Amino acid sequence: MKMTREGWRKSWLALAMVAVVGLTSGCGTVATIGKLEDGAGAEAMKMWDRWIEGGGDIAVATTWERKVKPGLSVADVEEIMRTVMVERNMRDVGTLPLSKELEARSGKKEPVLTIYQFCSPNIARRMADFSPAMAAYMPCRIALVERPDGLWLYTLNMDMMVKMGRKLPSPLKEEAWSVREAVWDMMERASKGEF
Repeated sequence: MKMTREGWRKSWLALAMVAVVGLTSGCGTVATIGKLEDGAGAEAMKMWDRWIEGGGDIAVATTWERKVKPGLSVADVEEIMRTVMVERNMRDVGTLPLSKELEARSGKKEPVLTIYQFCSPNIARRMADFSPAMAAYMPCRIALVERPDGLWLYTLNMDMMVKMGRKLPSPLKEEAWSVREAVWDMMERASKGEF
């Protein structure tokens, strides 16, 4: 379809209006961008791509997932996560056996749904001091979910915390990275059966 002169004029006018709005309202955006971690834009684009791939499901965009290797049991996955937890100096701060709770209520077998919670209390305190809102993301959680094709692990995409936000001061940045690496290691090793 060929665009007419009037169509081009309207397109350019719309583009000019978007540019004016962006320039006049973007001062806060520009100032904020200067406070972000290096690579924050690239990380945001990865999330955007996952959001599109997930059909607009924000949970898909903001989480990591790993399929558990067939043949591994729930007990295997739990043992590996707890092994990594100890190796990485994290603490087990609670387990929510939701499928067992539902089974107790209904008397019917339920697919596995268990949420494991891990934390480094000292790092959590320093992160909450840096950004009180960050406390809403604590403790680190890993969910074990049974789907028709097997067991899956899900957790928050911790790269949002260490790569997309305001620049973290040292040593908090290194501490936050150590938590990110611990959770990543739990997901990777538990999904592959690496004891």
